[in-house]
Amino acid sequence: MDRKARVAGVGLEPFATPSKSRTYDELGKGAIVSALADASVEFDDIEQIYAGYVYGDSTSGQNVAYRVGMTGVPVVNVNNNCSTGSSALWLARQSVESGAAECVLAVGFEQMQRGALTAEWDDRPTPFDRFMTVAREVAPAADNVPMAAQLFGGAGTAYAERYGISTETYARIAVKARQHAAHNPHAVFREPLTVAEVLASPHIFGPLTRLQCCPPTCGAAAAVVCSPEFARRRGIPAVVEIAAQAMTTDRPSSFDTADLMKLVGYDMTVAAAQQVYEAAGIGPEEIPVVELHDCFTTNELLSYEALGLTPEGTAEKFVADEQNTFGGRVVTNPSGGLLSKGHPLGATGLAQCAELTWQLRGQAGNRQVPGATLALQHNLGLGGACVVSLYRKVD
Repeated sequence: MDRKARVAGVGLEPFATPSKSRTYDELGKGAIVSALADASVEFDDIEQIYAGYVYGDSTSGQNVAYRVGMTGVPVVNVNNNCSTGSSALWLARQSVESGAAECVLAVGFEQMQRGALTAEWDDRPTPFDRFMTVAREVAPAADNVPMAAQLFGGAGTAYAERYGISTETYARIAVKARQHAAHNPHAVFREPLTVAEVLASPHIFGPLTRLQCCPPTCGAAAAVVCSPEFARRRGIPAVVEIAAQAMTTDRPSSFDTADLMKLVGYDMTVAAAQQVYEAAGIGPEEIPVVELHDCFTTNELLSYEALGLTPEGTAEKFVADEQNTFGGRVVTNPSGGLLSKGHPLGATGLAQCAELTWQLRGQAGNRQVPGATLALQHNLGLGGACVVSLYRKVD
């Protein structure tokens, strides 16, 4: 029997800066209601709920679900740093494919504070000590620079030194993000940018300037995942299948060398992508559209190669030849990505799922990738976890 999970419905609350956002429970409720309506199911049809968020009290997932209804079903709260939303989806997909449930909800939300991410606890070991130990072996710690910017900026420097690329290459990725976001009403930052403007914005670390770093935003997204049999029985046109999905965590290679590219998840991404391609029986050259984790322009560039979209060492030419946008080899982040939408940690992975579901349904409007029947998603969290998902349009 075909048990490949289908994405029956998606919902997204437009992201907003912290000063303009509603509370997380209101955002989460809105995303759930939209996803249920999109799937043509009722909240009573949901058998399990996986709720993803990073910054919030325990059982915030229940608080969000209770805003929609109290049906007594299991609610599992998920926290996997920046890959939290995709981790919730990974669990929902597993539940359906295993036969444990027929219709499951994954929801992700985040009510973030202004400014860069900071540690919440100073009275216990942090999971990032080993990351910063390796980073400091390569370069002295930078005062007043957020940890993530040091790590991803350092990785961008390492790549540039290895392959001799210019800082303008990274800046072009930010320009491309805004070009795509101009067609996305859900994006926060839609105004066009030039390379000169990107490079002239305040310097953060390494090749990174402020306009090459995703901003903190608040938001929510949700997906209803069901079995093919449930969709047939209910007459739901669930045409988007999760064809393959993999989650990976760090191996010793992340820390055994002073390679900042590996420290920020390069090897995790390579491993997850290879598992997905092998499971689906396709190659990266067949992928026409990707939503990948562009928390910084440097990570978008690294991810091109880690996902196999272009061979190692060729990302600068890939960008210069505009192979990463409409009319090129593969459209990356047609939504505008994290650089333009912002990054509400728990919601990001499910927002990527929503965008790719719309792409495969042909519902993406002016940012539609023509004829897309396959779509790839990449969601990365330091600490660490990487989720790569392949979606396929089915009859």
